[in-house]
Amino acid sequence: MMDDELVEVRFLVPQIQVELKYATADNFTGEVVYNFQECFLRKEVLLRLQNVQAELEIIGLGLKIWDGFRPIAAQWKFWELVPDERYVSDPSKGGRHTRGTAVDLTLVTQEGRELPMPSAFDDFSEKAHRNFRGATPEETANRELLQTVMEKHGFIGLPTEWWHFDIEGWEIYSPL
Repeated sequence: MMDDELVEVRFLVPQIQVELKYATADNFTGEVVYNFQECFLRKEVLLRLQNVQAELEIIGLGLKIWDGFRPIAAQWKFWELVPDERYVSDPSKGGRHTRGTAVDLTLVTQEGRELPMPSAFDDFSEKAHRNFRGATPEETANRELLQTVMEKHGFIGLPTEWWHFDIEGWEIYSPL
């Protein structure tokens, strides 16, 4: 049987930084979308992120999470604003974040400084695409490092968002 338990990130992997963008107005909606500060994910996702974090720490880096589990009401709000499946999952299909199997994140230094990436978070342009070639060499290297380490530990990146990763087999989990 599948584990339906959601676990708070900092409970299992306290080294991972959490800055939930949708718990503040600092996001593409300009509004607070959900009113909790804890980032929840399925336990299997967190165990894999724990391995990613450990590997990154060896080279002086770490993870910062911007979004994990997302309530279906938040998914509907995003869909109303951006009804484009390249960037927002259709909530009538359940959504990916609503399953607790998707995570939006970036790389940070040990001091917590975000590494340069080809675009900002929630940029709905080609700059956010994994195959965007107009980024600087440093931005491209950082994006590729994030993708390589995440894939090594069982994650699949969304082609249109360098920050979004789903656990392999996310489809078998039900929305929560």
